[in-house]
Amino acid sequence: MKYYAIIVAGGKGNRMNLAVAKQFLELDGKPILMHTLEAFHQCVLNPVIILVLNIHQHLFWEELCTKHDFKVPHQVIKGGQERFDSVKNGLKVIKGKAVVAIHDAVRPLISAEVILQSYQMAEEKGNAITAIKPVDSVRIKREGQDSEALNRDELYLIQTPQTFQIEQLKKAYLQPYRNEFTDDASVVERAGFSIHLLQGERDNIKITYAQDLELASFLLNKKGS
Repeated sequence: MKYYAIIVAGGKGNRMNLAVAKQFLELDGKPILMHTLEAFHQCVLNPVIILVLNIHQHLFWEELCTKHDFKVPHQVIKGGQERFDSVKNGLKVIKGKAVVAIHDAVRPLISAEVILQSYQMAEEKGNAITAIKPVDSVRIKREGQDSEALNRDELYLIQTPQTFQIEQLKKAYLQPYRNEFTDDASVVERAGFSIHLLQGERDNIKITYAQDLELASFLLNKKGS
């Protein structure tokens, strides 16, 4: 069995109001994206890493790799209009029997242990979707001003990696794009496959806002201490 990781790096930094895409922001001395690629490189299964990046950012990424002497082996391919299209482009370069993890570029704190577990579960069950339980109370907005409490014990907050046997992904990504495809699990579920949840990690945050970068730095330093 061969293992792959598709790292989706299409973010533009809009929520941070930044000119530079957030995956290139520095986290403890190097771009966030480099931390993410290193996490997968540290997995004992040695997955082949495919970085899906906006074509206009390829040269900038090469310059960053030179500047930081970044040696983690990876293949860079062109991103698409939507995340859906970027993943589809990543799948095109994968041949033969494989297990594929798809991961957000801006989740740099994922552990090698959870990456390994995701590959193992997907190999056994077909897929493995990393998720954590919410700790806050949760409500759903209804029409008008009404809202209704939900049982948080029945809810999960979905993370990445989301890992699949290649056959599921190849079939699922033959579908046309739909607005409700918010992640890979929703695409695969729409194709008729059952989704299996894997216990995630609270430290596996997605860097979206400026304060997330500060939290990531704190967690990274705590991890290394």
